[in-house]
Amino acid sequence: MNKAKKSKKAGKKTGDGTRNIAENRKARHRFEILDTMECGLALVGTEVKSLRNGKLSLDESYARVRDGEVWLLGADIPEYTQGNLWNHDPKRPRKLLLHRQEIRKFANKAHENGLTLVPLRMYFNARGIAKLSLGLCRGRKLHDKREALRDADTRRRLDRATRGRL
Repeated sequence: MNKAKKSKKAGKKTGDGTRNIAENRKARHRFEILDTMECGLALVGTEVKSLRNGKLSLDESYARVRDGEVWLLGADIPEYTQGNLWNHDPKRPRKLLLHRQEIRKFANKAHENGLTLVPLRMYFNARGIAKLSLGLCRGRKLHDKREALRDADTRRRLDRATRGRL
């Protein structure tokens, strides 16, 4: 019998047919998320191959609007191991693909109110295309972070109590 090799694909499939590559969990702690938007990315071939292997770091990454275009800065997609000559720069700025009206809407809100564009998660959609969930966020102060942790702890305790566990 011929046994097929198990491939290491990025993340598990979720209920809506998407497959997670990476999630920026620190962003949910550091920022208050006001609005989210799905956008595409302009990637080169070795970046996609590296993403399919599940290699990505969204920590310390953010998005900026420059000359009417949105760019993802600080995201680290490591080099593809078999990419040799055609490999990409791991920390290069990547263009995010949004419609002009979406850029105007998001950029104006971010610029006027002093908000930040933070990548929340990257995933492959049902058709296998890499997408990024971008959040319009406001930074939390230390006391806000503590309050959020306290609320989450209270919610967790209530859930346990309703299930009959302590």
